[in-house]
Amino acid sequence: MKKDLLTLRDVSRDELEEIFALAARLKRERGKVAYTPLAGKSVGLIFAKSSTRTRVSFEVGVGELGGRALYLDQSKMQVGRGETVADTARVLSRYLHGIVIRTFSHADVEELAREATIPVINALTDEYHPCQILADVMTIREYSGRCDESVKMAFYGDGRSNIANSLILSARLTGMQLVIAAPEEERPDEALYAGYSNIRWEADPRKAAEGVDYFYTDVWVSMGFEEEKARRMKIFAPYQVNEALFELAKPDAKFLHCLPAHRGEEVSAGVMDSPRSIVFDEAENRLHVQKAVLTMLLAPAEREK
Repeated sequence: MKKDLLTLRDVSRDELEEIFALAARLKRERGKVAYTPLAGKSVGLIFAKSSTRTRVSFEVGVGELGGRALYLDQSKMQVGRGETVADTARVLSRYLHGIVIRTFSHADVEELAREATIPVINALTDEYHPCQILADVMTIREYSGRCDESVKMAFYGDGRSNIANSLILSARLTGMQLVIAAPEEERPDEALYAGYSNIRWEADPRKAAEGVDYFYTDVWVSMGFEEEKARRMKIFAPYQVNEALFELAKPDAKFLHCLPAHRGEEVSAGVMDSPRSIVFDEAENRLHVQKAVLTMLLAPAEREK
């Protein structure tokens, strides 16, 4: 039976450990040991949103695993001219061994996975970004040696964003303490963390910063929300991650960002460009985590080799 990665709900705790173990191994061995579990396999990369890290890391990752990546601009596919998602899924399942999709509607990705007979990986929708958060947790484990109830993270900004939603699911999975610092208008969906005492919303940005190990933020105006720019810039202004917040955190607190970053908006230049910023380690780990996910989903028999 084929398996997909649409959100972190699709990952068990055991599978999470397996992803990180394989990702760490592939990171150590990159360029030293040949590992080609995707030899002879083709992976379609469907993109409706512009991208730097996601496209490059997936294309490079598929290639390093011995496979072939095909970049598919959704606007130039027939699905962009009215063909149904279901028909597209059925056709691509006859050609490819896996699909990676970066688009707007999460419902479309769910339909694609439902109709496809090959694994589907969500590379970002408006609601969830599981690959990014897997890389984030891997980075936390590298710096803290663990990601569990002893680690505290504060996310600042849009509490309903794909990053916030996915961080909540990661905290449910790992037990990490997570505070979502967001204005009332953009507070997180309580249904996502109901019953989880390690996850909470906090309107006061200073209170959210107390005792934090990791600060995390994202752009205030994501793709698809440009018409809301003026409102968002105003309501999120008090939630900038800056030097003043770090004074309330643990002395060795670190800064995370999924990138691209807008210095002077969601993060100060002083934080973004300081030694406490580990955003480029975080970005690199996208490659290693995604290679592990691709192996586990597309070549499960090869992952132990």
